[in-house]
Amino acid sequence: MTSPRDQADAHRAAVGPLDGTPAANNPVPLFNIANILTMLRIVLVPVFLVVLFVDDGHQTAWRLGAMAVFIVAAITDRIDGQLARKYGLVTDFGKLMDPIADKALIGAALIGLSMLGDLSWWVTGVIIARELGITVLRFAVLRHAVIPAGKGGKLKTLVQAVAIGFYICPLPTSWDTVSWLLMAAAVVLTLATGIEYIVQAIRLRAAVRSADRDGH
Repeated sequence: MTSPRDQADAHRAAVGPLDGTPAANNPVPLFNIANILTMLRIVLVPVFLVVLFVDDGHQTAWRLGAMAVFIVAAITDRIDGQLARKYGLVTDFGKLMDPIADKALIGAALIGLSMLGDLSWWVTGVIIARELGITVLRFAVLRHAVIPAGKGGKLKTLVQAVAIGFYICPLPTSWDTVSWLLMAAAVVLTLATGIEYIVQAIRLRAAVRSADRDGH
């Protein structure tokens, strides 16, 4: 008769990590188009920063150039996820690196805008502190399972990207209120989804401890 822990292990093997991803008979290659796009987003981060800071960071043409690089990088976030799900290219590497790539892009943009005096440092501090904290949390539970980005996390990243885009783009001052409201919404979503991830990690840890007790 199998023990509860053996049953739990068999369940994990059948359904994959605790997010319910179906297990594949043939492992998904690490070097696939979805993961390549994720890594491209990381490569574009320093490119974006270089363009953003050209000519003291406030020359219209270069700001539009920085906006273009940021948009391309942000679009890869949507495309890589769609490709991974549509063609069965979901990997633990992708589930881990995709949110890290998002955080690198968003964090670089926030810091750059604050250094240029376009965005308050407290906004940058709050968002980056949350993002770093959740990244550390992901690695802390990595030996048990990968916590993928949920719908709330994706919405948070989208709102952050749109808000940052408004701050990067050299818009007339009449748009300042819109930019501020978008950034405020991004901060609220950032904190709310951070709490959601913490709850997921606590539940995961509780499930592992329960399985360990039952196994003994």
